[in-house]
Amino acid sequence: MGESNMVDARGLSCPQPAMLARQALQKLSKGTLEVVVDNNTARENVSRIAKNLGWEIDIDERSEDEVHLMMRK
Repeated sequence: MGESNMVDARGLSCPQPAMLARQALQKLSKGTLEVVVDNNTARENVSRIAKNLGWEIDIDERSEDEVHLMMRK
């Protein structure tokens, strides 16, 4: 089975969350990556990158400033 990783990008300004997510996704050939963000722009950018790289994504909005993006491949 694939690896599991987490990137906590809360408190970071764009494009940092997207860049960290891209780096983590490119290191994984398959598995699961969870990215935690705290703003809508980061959520949209990270989601777009994951989809463009062929990852499935589930979004869990736990609060206004805590969104967990679960990516699987």
